[in-house]
Amino acid sequence: MPEIVVNGETIPVSEAGWLEDTKTWNEDIAKAIAERESVQMSQAHWDVVREARAYYEEYGICAEPRVFAKLMKEKYGAERSSQQYIYELFPYGLIKQGNKIAGLPRPKGCS
Repeated sequence: MPEIVVNGETIPVSEAGWLEDTKTWNEDIAKAIAERESVQMSQAHWDVVREARAYYEEYGICAEPRVFAKLMKEKYGAERSSQQYIYELFPYGLIKQGNKIAGLPRPKGCS
């Protein structure tokens, strides 16, 4: 089974790099996943990750892109809510890359 090592701790991940146990997530693990994904985390990235996690914690599901865009617009304004904005931060999108870095469960059919 693939793994990442963060602060001396071995963390199991899927072949595609998703956390096997989402409860192990923390910001250091997010940084390690982001590095594997070639994403340099900025404050804007962290805002998306934290909002994605907050939505998941509240509703028990990952936000669909349209729902997430509305959420981001309400909190950060129109300039930080479009799909284009999300793809600028996460080239493979919220579902495939943002949620992976956020330590959320891998959606069915997503590699």
